[in-house]
Amino acid sequence: MHFGGCLCGNIRFRASGDLSFPHLCSCTHCQKLSGAPVMSWVDFPREGFEWTGPGGEPVWYNTFPNSQRGFCGVCGSSVAAQDDGDAKLVGVTMMSLDNHAGLVPERQSFRPNAVPWLPIVGAQD
Repeated sequence: MHFGGCLCGNIRFRASGDLSFPHLCSCTHCQKLSGAPVMSWVDFPREGFEWTGPGGEPVWYNTFPNSQRGFCGVCGSSVAAQDDGDAKLVGVTMMSLDNHAGLVPERQSFRPNAVPWLPIVGAQD
Protein backbone atom coordinates (compact mmCIF):
# COMPACT_ATOMS: atom_id res chain seq x y z
CA MET A 1 0.00 0.00 0.00
CA HIS A 2 1.25 3.47 -0.91
CA PHE A 3 0.06 6.75 0.61
CA GLY A 4 0.57 10.36 -0.35
CA GLY A 5 -0.89 13.79 -0.70
CA CYS A 6 -0.41 17.50 -1.03
CA LEU A 7 1.51 19.91 1.20
CA CYS A 8 -1.47 20.92 3.37
CA GLY A 9 -3.09 17.46 3.59
CA ASN A 10 -6.35 18.47 1.92
CA ILE A 11 -5.72 16.03 -0.95
CA ARG A 12 -4.68 12.53 0.13
CA PHE A 13 -4.56 9.24 -1.73
CA ARG A 14 -3.83 5.58 -1.22
CA ALA A 15 -2.82 3.12 -3.87
CA SER A 16 -2.58 -0.62 -3.77
CA GLY A 17 -0.78 -2.48 -6.49
CA ASP A 18 2.61 -2.11 -8.05
CA LEU A 19 3.91 1.27 -9.11
CA SER A 20 5.42 1.60 -12.57
CA PHE A 21 7.28 3.96 -14.89
CA PRO A 22 9.22 6.13 -12.43
CA HIS A 23 10.40 8.94 -14.70
CA LEU A 24 11.23 12.60 -15.09
CA CYS A 25 9.27 14.79 -17.45
CA SER A 26 10.62 17.89 -19.17
CA CYS A 27 7.48 18.82 -21.10
CA THR A 28 6.59 22.50 -21.06
CA HIS A 29 3.46 21.74 -19.01
CA CYS A 30 5.48 20.10 -16.21
CA GLN A 31 7.98 22.93 -16.32
CA LYS A 32 5.25 25.57 -16.01
CA LEU A 33 3.27 23.62 -13.37
CA SER A 34 6.30 23.10 -11.15
CA GLY A 35 8.40 26.15 -11.89
CA ALA A 36 11.27 23.66 -12.23
CA PRO A 37 13.12 22.07 -15.16
CA VAL A 38 11.56 18.63 -14.50
CA MET A 39 8.84 16.89 -12.53
CA SER A 40 9.11 13.31 -11.29
CA TRP A 41 6.22 10.91 -11.81
CA VAL A 42 5.19 7.34 -11.08
CA ASP A 43 2.09 5.42 -12.22
CA PHE A 44 -0.36 3.29 -10.26
CA PRO A 45 -3.21 1.09 -11.49
CA ARG A 46 -6.52 2.99 -11.34
CA GLU A 47 -8.04 -0.12 -9.80
CA GLY A 48 -6.96 0.11 -6.18
CA PHE A 49 -6.37 3.89 -6.29
CA GLU A 50 -8.50 6.05 -3.99
CA TRP A 51 -8.69 9.73 -3.01
CA THR A 52 -8.96 9.76 0.79
CA GLY A 53 -8.38 13.33 2.02
CA PRO A 54 -10.97 15.85 3.20
CA GLY A 55 -10.73 17.66 -0.15
CA GLY A 56 -11.66 14.56 -2.17
CA GLU A 57 -10.19 14.59 -5.67
CA PRO A 58 -7.78 17.28 -6.78
CA VAL A 59 -8.89 20.16 -8.97
CA TRP A 60 -8.31 18.98 -12.54
CA TYR A 61 -6.83 21.14 -15.29
CA ASN A 62 -6.70 19.94 -18.92
CA THR A 63 -3.21 20.15 -20.34
CA PHE A 64 -2.58 17.87 -23.31
CA PRO A 65 -5.58 16.76 -25.38
CA ASN A 66 -7.29 13.99 -23.40
CA SER A 67 -5.03 14.48 -20.39
CA GLN A 68 -5.38 16.44 -17.20
CA ARG A 69 -3.28 17.39 -14.18
CA GLY A 70 -4.56 17.47 -10.61
CA PHE A 71 -3.61 19.97 -7.94
CA CYS A 72 -4.79 20.96 -4.49
CA GLY A 73 -7.20 23.89 -4.57
CA VAL A 74 -5.96 25.00 -1.13
CA CYS A 75 -2.14 24.84 -1.24
CA GLY A 76 -1.64 24.48 -5.01
CA SER A 77 0.49 21.32 -4.86
CA SER A 78 0.61 19.31 -8.10
CA VAL A 79 -0.21 15.74 -7.16
CA ALA A 80 -1.56 13.78 -10.11
CA ALA A 81 -2.15 13.30 -13.82
CA GLN A 82 -4.65 11.16 -15.65
CA ASP A 83 -5.90 10.57 -19.15
CA ASP A 84 -9.56 11.05 -20.00
CA GLY A 85 -11.91 8.14 -20.43
CA ASP A 86 -11.21 4.67 -19.13
CA ALA A 87 -7.46 4.99 -18.62
CA LYS A 88 -6.04 2.18 -16.52
CA LEU A 89 -3.35 4.27 -14.76
CA VAL A 90 -3.13 7.30 -12.51
CA GLY A 91 0.16 9.19 -12.38
CA VAL A 92 1.27 10.84 -9.16
CA THR A 93 4.17 13.13 -8.54
CA MET A 94 6.91 11.15 -6.87
CA MET A 95 7.39 13.71 -4.14
CA SER A 96 3.71 13.60 -3.20
CA LEU A 97 4.28 10.06 -1.92
CA ASP A 98 4.74 9.83 1.85
CA ASN A 99 7.57 7.35 1.28
CA HIS A 100 9.53 7.86 -1.92
CA ALA A 101 12.75 6.36 -0.56
CA GLY A 102 14.28 4.03 -3.08
CA LEU A 103 12.38 5.42 -6.05
CA VAL A 104 14.76 6.40 -8.83
CA PRO A 105 13.57 7.78 -12.19
CA GLU A 106 14.51 5.39 -14.99
CA ARG A 107 13.68 7.59 -17.99
CA GLN A 108 13.13 11.18 -19.00
CA SER A 109 10.24 12.24 -21.22
CA PHE A 110 10.34 15.25 -23.57
CA ARG A 111 14.13 15.39 -23.73
CA PRO A 112 14.20 18.18 -26.34
CA ASN A 113 12.81 20.50 -23.65
CA ALA A 114 15.41 19.47 -21.08
CA VAL A 115 17.69 22.17 -19.72
CA PRO A 116 21.32 21.69 -20.77
CA TRP A 117 22.68 22.12 -17.23
CA LEU A 118 21.10 18.93 -15.80
CA PRO A 119 22.06 15.42 -16.91
CA ILE A 120 19.50 13.40 -18.90
CA VAL A 121 18.13 10.33 -17.11
CA GLY A 122 17.90 6.86 -18.66
CA ALA A 123 17.04 5.64 -22.12
CA GLN A 124 15.33 7.66 -24.82
CA ASP A 125 11.49 7.44 -24.81
